[in-house]
This record gives sequence, C-alpha cells and structure tokens, in this order.
Amino acid sequence: MQKLIIHGGTPISGEVQISGAKNAALPILCASLLTGETFRVTNVPSLNDTTTMLSLLEQMGVNISIDKRSEISLTAANLSNLIAPYEMVKTMRAAILVLGPMLARVGEAKVSLPGGCAIGLRPVDQHIKGLQAMGAEISIEHGYIHAKANHLIGAHIIMDIVTVTGTENLMMAATLADGTTILENAAREPEVIDLAECLISMGAKISGAGGDVITIKGVKSLHESTYQVMPDRIETGTFLIAAAASGGEIHIKNTRPDILGVVLDKLNESGAEIEFGKDWINLKVNQRLKSVNLRTAPYPAFPTDMQAQFMVLNSVAEGTAIITETIFENRFMHVLELKRMGACIEVEGNTAVIHGVTNLEGAGVMATDLRASASLVLAGLIAQGETIIDRIYHLDRGYERIEEKLSCLGVRINRIN
Repeated sequence: MQKLIIHGGTPISGEVQISGAKNAALPILCASLLTGETFRVTNVPSLNDTTTMLSLLEQMGVNISIDKRSEISLTAANLSNLIAPYEMVKTMRAAILVLGPMLARVGEAKVSLPGGCAIGLRPVDQHIKGLQAMGAEISIEHGYIHAKANHLIGAHIIMDIVTVTGTENLMMAATLADGTTILENAAREPEVIDLAECLISMGAKISGAGGDVITIKGVKSLHESTYQVMPDRIETGTFLIAAAASGGEIHIKNTRPDILGVVLDKLNESGAEIEFGKDWINLKVNQRLKSVNLRTAPYPAFPTDMQAQFMVLNSVAEGTAIITETIFENRFMHVLELKRMGACIEVEGNTAVIHGVTNLEGAGVMATDLRASASLVLAGLIAQGETIIDRIYHLDRGYERIEEKLSCLGVRINRIN
C-alpha cells in the first residue's frame, strides 16, 4: 500500500494549474451513453475515479479512445452489456449515473447499489422515485437496481432533498423522454450546470440549470459533440488553503473565481489577501490568520468538500472556530488524525470546535476518505517535522498529480510503497 511522506514547516510559493473537475467529468462521461454518435470530452482529469468510470463504460460496450492527455472520445453505438457490476461500482458512488442514461437510451439497466467514501448514507431513493415518476419499473434485488421502461415519459418531479447525482441522473434520463420533465428542488451546483451545458451541446433542450427548478423538453435523439470539462473548484480551494495555512503565496491558473465566492469570502475573513481575474486567483498571507466559523450546506453555501481543509486552517489560526457539518453525518473522521498532530478540536454531534494552536507536529496518520486525505496533506505541509500519510488511494480518486503540483510549490513530498 502506498504512503506519502511530507517534510513540513515551509510556506509554499509558486504557480499551479488546476485540472478538470472530477465531479463534473464523471456525469459528463456518462452522457456518452445517450447517443450512438462519437462524443469527445476534453480537460478530463487523470484520476482513479475517471479511470474506473471509463472501465465501467467500456465493459458496457462503449468504444473509448484517449486522443491525448485529458482528451477522450467515446462512442456508444452498440451497448452490449447493460450491467454495472458491484466490483466496479463499490469504490465509486458516481457509477449510479449510468442508470438514467441507459434507461432512457435502451430501456433497461441493472446497476449495483453504489459505494465510495464512508462519509454518510447518501441514499439513492430520489433517483428511483424520479425514474418511477417517468414510467420506469424498478426493483432492488441482491444489491442491484433493476430498471425497465419501454419509453420514459416527462413528469413533474419534486425531490425531497437536494441531491447532486439525483438531479444529474434525472436530467440525463429526461433528455430522451416523451414530453417535458420539471425537476423541483434541484441541485444548483456548478457541476450540474456544466452537465446541462454539455447535454445542450448534444442537442438537449434544458433550461433553468443553476436554479432550483430545471425544465427538460425531451428530444428523439442526441448527437455528437465536443465538450470541455470545467476546472475543479475543490482542487482550487485546497491549494488556496495550502498557501493560506502555510503563510505563503500562490498564483492559480485555469480556475473559476465566480463559483468560489463563499470560499474566497472565508479566506478573506481569515486575513488572506486575494486578487482574481476571469480565470486566475492570487493569494498571499503576511500575518497569522484568524479563525473563521462556517456551516456547510448545498451550493451556493459553503461546500462540504472544503470543510476538512478549512479545519486544518482553523487548527493553526488565532482564536476559536465552530464548524457545523449539515450534509454528511460521518464527515469528521479526520478530526482524530489531526489531533494526533497536535490540533485542539472538540466534536459534539455535527459540530466541531477548533481552538487554534501555534504549530502542528508531524506524525503518522491514516486517510479515511477523499477530502480527509487532502486535509492531512495540508496538515503535513504546515506541521513541524515528518508526516506519513497511509491509505492515500482515497487521495488519488480526486486530485491529479498532487505530489508533482505541491513539489513545484516547494513542498518536500514523496510517495513510497
């Protein structure tokens, strides 16, 4: 099993280019199932999750060619296997996103109930409820979702909770349904907008993406297209916090400040100096940062995927901060590992109280999920001494070439077997 060794204590400095967004790329790759024509996707990040998704699509019969780094062509002219097996789905929850497109295009799908990070239950009942409203017959047997529909029919669907993958699955399914589908209480995340714009480029008729009501008018077929995946806002935020927490300076290229409003606001509140343009952000720190309170909630509020990283910043900031996690019930698993490094954190229910300390100390720690992995890397690069991070396969699911990028910023980091 691979580990990361980090020798911390040095402020990071330099320039970094942000990769394509994992959470946008995965549903966009699944959109290839909606057409028999060739679909090209650019700016695809090279991650374990994208590799798993491509393997899943390939074994379903999608012809895939990697034209060059980050550019992929997919042709789903002949889907030969309508099953997404447990072996391929268990490590990646996003595999549920093949359900809607397969059902819409060929009228049948068998998808294993998903896995992924152990940060909460994240049920798929909203996916099932929505597809049933569109006329699908669905049963769950032996850990698999069996879905059939001669043809999906447009429906008015009000989702009980805000769900990103649920919104994406139903939106893709509705593109080929008869009539109009209205999704109420839809997710507003930028990645949902990116998928909608991708589908529109393929001939779909979608309006309202980015709001809580999305309207999809079904069409008979979608056609070939080339689409560029948006930059990863969570990777951007992670590198911003790396610079802020270490007292350094960073220039970030190929990013989207317009979708990072609340993260930039919190960094400003902590005392970081930030400048930005259309596709770049510059951050520098000249003083010890101040603690900032935050509460996670669906977009445009503070993202749950940035909570663990901000906890590291608060661990070495001046004062006391309160972090409330409202999205996932098990998303404080990084706290015990940070406490091993000298952080002063108390947890009660879904609230963590962080008392800032002067320094963290290097230690052996273990990653428990994707964003917890990132928080431990950040803790390691600001800690005094050596930090060894175990179970880093989580990290490789969501961060492209993270050691290479951090090394270019002056971090002493190595991967070992």
